[in-house]
Amino acid sequence: MIRTEALDRLPVRTAVPALERALDDRGVAVLCAPPGTGKTTLVPLVLAGLTGDGPVRRVVVAEPRRIAARAAARRMAWLLGERPGGRVGFTVRGERVVGPDTVVEVVTTGVLLQRLQRDQELAGVDVVIIDECHERHLDADTVAAFLLDVREAIRPDLRLVAASATTDAEGWARLLGDAPVVEAEGVSYPVEVVWAPPARPVKPPHGMRVDPALLTHVAATVRRALGEREGDVLCFLPGVGEIARVAGQLAGVDAEVLQVHGRAPAAVQDAVLAGSSGVRRVVLATSVAESSLTVPGVRVVVDSGLAREPRTDHARGLSALTTVRASQAAGRQRAGRAGREAAGAVYRCWEQAEDGRLARFPAPEIKVADLAAFALQAACWGDPEASSLALLDPPPAGAMAAAREVLGAIGAVDAAGRVTGRGVRMSRLGLHPRLARALLDGAAEVGARRAAEVVALLSEEPPREYGDDLAAALRTARRGQDGYAGRWKQEVRRLSAHVDGAGSGTGIGIGTGTGKSPGTGAGAAPSTGAGSGPAPGPGAGSGSGPGADSRGSRSDDAVVGLVAALAFPERVARARGEGAFLMVSGTGAELGDTSRLRSAPWLAVAVADRPAHAASARVRLAAVVDEGTALLAAGRLRVRGEEVRWADGDVVARSVDRVGAVELAVRPLKQPDPELVRGALVEGLEREGLGLLRWSRDSEQLRLRLAFLHRVVGAPWPDVSDGALLADPGAWLEPELSRARRRADLGRIDAGQALRRLLPWATGEAVRLDELAPERIEVPSGSRIRIEYGGEQPVLAVKLQELFGLAETPRVAGVPVLVHLLSPAGRPAAVTADLASFWQDGYKAVRAELRGRYPKHPWPEDPATVQATRYTSARLKRS
Repeated sequence: MIRTEALDRLPVRTAVPALERALDDRGVAVLCAPPGTGKTTLVPLVLAGLTGDGPVRRVVVAEPRRIAARAAARRMAWLLGERPGGRVGFTVRGERVVGPDTVVEVVTTGVLLQRLQRDQELAGVDVVIIDECHERHLDADTVAAFLLDVREAIRPDLRLVAASATTDAEGWARLLGDAPVVEAEGVSYPVEVVWAPPARPVKPPHGMRVDPALLTHVAATVRRALGEREGDVLCFLPGVGEIARVAGQLAGVDAEVLQVHGRAPAAVQDAVLAGSSGVRRVVLATSVAESSLTVPGVRVVVDSGLAREPRTDHARGLSALTTVRASQAAGRQRAGRAGREAAGAVYRCWEQAEDGRLARFPAPEIKVADLAAFALQAACWGDPEASSLALLDPPPAGAMAAAREVLGAIGAVDAAGRVTGRGVRMSRLGLHPRLARALLDGAAEVGARRAAEVVALLSEEPPREYGDDLAAALRTARRGQDGYAGRWKQEVRRLSAHVDGAGSGTGIGIGTGTGKSPGTGAGAAPSTGAGSGPAPGPGAGSGSGPGADSRGSRSDDAVVGLVAALAFPERVARARGEGAFLMVSGTGAELGDTSRLRSAPWLAVAVADRPAHAASARVRLAAVVDEGTALLAAGRLRVRGEEVRWADGDVVARSVDRVGAVELAVRPLKQPDPELVRGALVEGLEREGLGLLRWSRDSEQLRLRLAFLHRVVGAPWPDVSDGALLADPGAWLEPELSRARRRADLGRIDAGQALRRLLPWATGEAVRLDELAPERIEVPSGSRIRIEYGGEQPVLAVKLQELFGLAETPRVAGVPVLVHLLSPAGRPAAVTADLASFWQDGYKAVRAELRGRYPKHPWPEDPATVQATRYTSARLKRS
């Protein structure tokens, strides 16, 4: 029985007629409706014809998260008086609850992506609603781009709605071809803002770490809110770990403490969304509760002010979720949760003055995340460059280039960027391409089930209490009865069904990597870099790991290490002592003091992050491997050859066998290639600067004179800046540079003599150097005074008496010099760029001061009428 009264109370109902007209006229629309108005529940039912008299249409609703997809389907089914699986169903990864009568299906955006790749026409679907599009998840952006392609090319009748919980809809309207924007008014109650910063400063978040002092303060603020306000409390925290810590600190409060996040058991999620049963509740939630879910009974929000976003550090080869300050938009969404059903309050755990400095909106995921999975989806769609996709923000060129290199290395795309059959299979596994590679190639080595067990661990990071040993975590998950173990077992079954015991069957094996940045394992999309190359064949490498007599008899440690190394070949790491390792990517890695992995000679690092300002990454999850397995997995990075480079302040020439940054064997080279030596010397000059050459005072002055002429006169006078000189060292350092063999040889090169090679000899202008930029000029006393060329104007520092009789300021290349007038003792007395003005206006005051201090020197009232001198009055008379 349809719950008509509940449907009629939903505020979005007033906007439905305008939405239907927009879809009838244009086929596309943007729906803006605040959370709690019914846009996720009522609108799909109306468009599907399940309420009212409209025609029955098949509607697919795409949600960004599994928890939101399940909740939306359950709510719609409840409104129809049914259970999920009837006219309303849902599909998320690993779970499908639909039936023959299903008309409205709620799916995650990831599931919809997979469906579009298999059936671009979306046969039988009439309307697609992309919900919470304002959150700018990469999958949602990609789904929208694909659907617009479908509408334009093969399904102009397909109706498309972008539903947003904010009014920032202009971008989506433009993207959908100037689609009509339909706004629904929400029913909101006043929300009082209480600023509740910590009493003492806390450390800013970095990496995944949050200052425990802030979490203690958040827990105290929750207790304060319980004492000061009525109703349930919703507390926003950045992640599962922080939720667990705050939950522990709330032990003993007079309320039921519930935890809501993507990993929470379905029963807990259902209990939270069902509302209170008479007991006051504290709901600790991640940003999943900002807009995707409505939590009944909430009158108070406590906001930690933190969120998690993906970040990719291509330079260091690390990619992970990182803790950031939540945006202003997120803060508004969170605060609004307190005013859904009645007046409420939000306690913000930061200073009011900080609020205006927060980012307005969260960063679009396409701008900050690893793009390997996106690039594979685009290649499967037939647009490897993603150049023709309608996206609100284009993917960064560097991230796309790295992603395409990864896909080529694992055999997902060919040299032209076109997707291969192997790549298509990878895209359908619902995994990051790195993990798809590990599953397919690992299955060929250790069997489908065992490979799937490890990949399932890597696709969702195990709880911290499982420890940092991946093999031990596998054994814990096998016997575990907790929520994570249940999800892990379900994922193992799903992955095992996609592969057989023979693995990929493609002939692409395990001995490769890319040399690009490795990524993370669980909890976030793994980053770039994986590899594949010529297959060693089934069972190849079976002797490379402990307990590896055959595919079935390999020990858990050997299996886990091999599969993890296949997923993250650039994160294979060799020990450097005392828990420190060097990954083949060149990034240092360190284990915790209590880790049982500290004595391992080699590791396959699955999860690591690098705290701000830290030189090395922290290993959070890794597996022990032996050298044979390490070299097999990262084999494409192995290089044998001569290396001549600048290191530790000099030329180093040696023969090296290395895998990435890890050196396996090294011996010195006695007769290195002269060209390689020259390149190493140039590298040294670039890294340490031109100070490696011999610079006399005259050499430095010559460089300053040339720089002055280049700035004032221009061509043909050369640019002698560091950048210009290092851009073409051969133009002025030859033949000495080619004869040099080490640092000491550079120190013997006369820089001034080398610079003279750059003078414009061919035009004849070189002979005018001393005329245009003289090293010294003669003053009226007869002295030849050096000119300093280091500033904006040439500087002439000269005793004032030596300029008696000089009416005008000297000029160099037409530029008046800046005259520093000195006392007889050489101390500054005045500075002028206009001598005539000084003699007229400034000299009188300077004369009065110097006359008293230096009475033995001449100080005429009219300096224009006397002889310039550097001597005292007595000596001047004698001469």
